[in-house]
Amino acid sequence: MNTVITNTVTGDKPVSPLNGVAALTHLGVIRVAGEDAARFIHGQLTQDFSLLGLHEARLAAFCSAKGRMLASFIGFKRSADEILLLCSRDILATILKRLTMFVMRAKAKLSDVSGEYLVYGLAGNAIQTIAAHAHSTWAKADLGTASVVNLYPADGTSRQLWVAPKESAPPPGQSLALEVWLWGEVRSAVATITAPVVEAFVPQMINYESVGGVNFKKGCYPGQEVVARSQFRGTLKRRAFVVHTDAPMAAGDEVFASDDQPVGTVVQAAAAPLGGFDAIVSLQLSAIGAEPLHLLHTAGPVINLFPLPYALLADV
Repeated sequence: MNTVITNTVTGDKPVSPLNGVAALTHLGVIRVAGEDAARFIHGQLTQDFSLLGLHEARLAAFCSAKGRMLASFIGFKRSADEILLLCSRDILATILKRLTMFVMRAKAKLSDVSGEYLVYGLAGNAIQTIAAHAHSTWAKADLGTASVVNLYPADGTSRQLWVAPKESAPPPGQSLALEVWLWGEVRSAVATITAPVVEAFVPQMINYESVGGVNFKKGCYPGQEVVARSQFRGTLKRRAFVVHTDAPMAAGDEVFASDDQPVGTVVQAAAAPLGGFDAIVSLQLSAIGAEPLHLLHTAGPVINLFPLPYALLADV
């Protein structure tokens, strides 16, 4: 499947559908504030927040004691004692309640500040340059009142996350439909955990260790032993892949090969601009290349795999 759209004005010059500014209404914002903010959240997530600077962001997972992902976050500091965590709105309230249970004596306060911030996605020609870090994934800069974070590209198209107080002027640029932005998220192969797939995956099952979502040198956090064992004892049997099919897909849908046992799960899916649906699917490695894959049942729509847009950690 081609991932660009032909410009009907010029005839053969391809243009990316990922150009413009999208209001990311599917994301919510948690604030962690206080002198222990970084130390507290460092002890809960899979990434290092104790050494987080003001010019970088973190992709991270919040896991159960069994190492299964309860949530995924993009986090960064607004100031020395204030961290913002962005996650899917449909799980925010539950995750905020669970994280708050662990604060105890830490000088940190967690709150839902989704109503206090504007969150936009910038793609292609709407990108705002982040100085020397313009092409560094997870680099972050403060441009006026806005914090801008570089994300993984989608099909070679640069993408950024733009977060600012709600009284700020929105970022300039042509409007980009949320549906197209969500398709770009899928094409980047960096998944966001939503309600249908809570506790379905160890971080490596959706490649988080390969896209900056896991730090194996940091201290303890819930599920750390399981995550580390999956990495270093050769027990990992699933990986995430980008796929396409003509039929609708949704997070939580199962993937089958030739028998009645599922071999994979749809993590995140979106309608493709040229038709059909693209998705990030966590698949058993033993099912790759052995036989055709099908959506929902063994006689369901055929699923086609795309090459990953990044190298897996074991392959680097």
